[in-house]
Amino acid sequence: MRISVIGAGYVGLVTGACLAELGHTVLCTDNDATKIGILECGKLPIFEPGLESIVAKNRKNGHLSFSAELAKAVAGGDVIFICVGTPPLPNGDADLSSIDRVAQMIAAESESDKLVVEKSTVPAQTGQQLKRVLEIYGRGKTIRFRVASNPEFLREGTAVGDFLHPDRIVVGVDDETAEKQLRKIYRPVLEQGFDCPVHNGSCPRGNPPAWLVTTINSAELIKHASNSFLAIKISYANMVSDLAEKLGANVEEVMHGVGLDPRIGAHFFKPGLGFGGFCLPKDLQAFVRLAERHGVDFSMLREAERINHHRVEGFVEKLRHSLWVLKGKKIGVLGLAFKANTDDIRFAPSIELIKQLQHEGVDVIAYDPQAMEKIHVRLPELNCALNAYEAAQGADALLIVTEWPEFQRLDWKRVHQGMARPLVLDGRNLLSAEEMSALGFEYESIGRPRAGQAIPTALA
Repeated sequence: MRISVIGAGYVGLVTGACLAELGHTVLCTDNDATKIGILECGKLPIFEPGLESIVAKNRKNGHLSFSAELAKAVAGGDVIFICVGTPPLPNGDADLSSIDRVAQMIAAESESDKLVVEKSTVPAQTGQQLKRVLEIYGRGKTIRFRVASNPEFLREGTAVGDFLHPDRIVVGVDDETAEKQLRKIYRPVLEQGFDCPVHNGSCPRGNPPAWLVTTINSAELIKHASNSFLAIKISYANMVSDLAEKLGANVEEVMHGVGLDPRIGAHFFKPGLGFGGFCLPKDLQAFVRLAERHGVDFSMLREAERINHHRVEGFVEKLRHSLWVLKGKKIGVLGLAFKANTDDIRFAPSIELIKQLQHEGVDVIAYDPQAMEKIHVRLPELNCALNAYEAAQGADALLIVTEWPEFQRLDWKRVHQGMARPLVLDGRNLLSAEEMSALGFEYESIGRPRAGQAIPTALA
């Protein structure tokens, strides 16, 4: 099928490249001419494992192309995926201005029937507004616009595999024709009948993804409800980790035991510095605002947001307790991206952590395997290291902020020798307390007892 993708950010670029991988002819466009220029030169504006190879492959075979001409994209696509950003407004609402502009442009430039698919994360009832805009600005034309919601469930760092091997595909439609078109688009995924770049060969013949057909309103609500529930699980794990520290329990053992209950599940029960990235924080705020506008009490989500907001503050207090005085200390920070296997620093806990440390008069030196270029734009005054060992050299403490696997594989004896004080605060529970203690480190993590720590006795 001829598909146009409007918006070449994380969602749009992955969506376009993967649809091309499935055999469709895809044109991706964006109003950021610099981004399109980077893509046309064969480079990527983001880091996402596996994406570079499928972009290069499908540009070469003609399945994937890029253009800064939005009108060209509209005219050339039978199906148009809207993947533009919906950033948070100051009051927490999602900013839908980009979707509004795109809808007006689609209505004005279309000369044939179009299926317009919401891929961006939007509040419920956005699809109804989208239909209204298309109708108003496309008045006088004899063509028909169909609208569908097809929320994305991509995780940065595993987005290519998530698209090609999803656990479910949700389509919100108003008519049977729109569903048939979407089913045709996703047929290779549903039948698992394509050579898969993730597995370097034929797709494993496992259970096909669930194909869930709903109304447009329900599909939009599914996305926000899913992300908000994940945020609750993370905040709950962090809340329990604070109690585990007080009682001498191990939060990882606790969460493992809780997660064995199939009604609960083990995923997203990992405590740490809290959730970040562009999706969970903004989607949580937008979901709360949507509920408030309709008179529904979502204070549970407000509390999850509050717990998450205070994670960095608590981590700084843990560091202060260990160092006594922060001013004048040299602190190494390992990890800037909000999670491993991405260069995304949007709403990353590292940003707030570094700002708090610098406000305290700390000399911060930071390192991340992928996010260095973006952190220079966001925090140009930040002192950055060439590698983890340079970040640790002469440091009074080393903070693990992102769970990059390479930090596990460091020569920690070498790290120990280079530090002014061998103190490691592990904000992601990446390392073993016993092993770090054996190497002579002062080591603290989240919700786990220190090596050799006595279990507190409750006082009568």
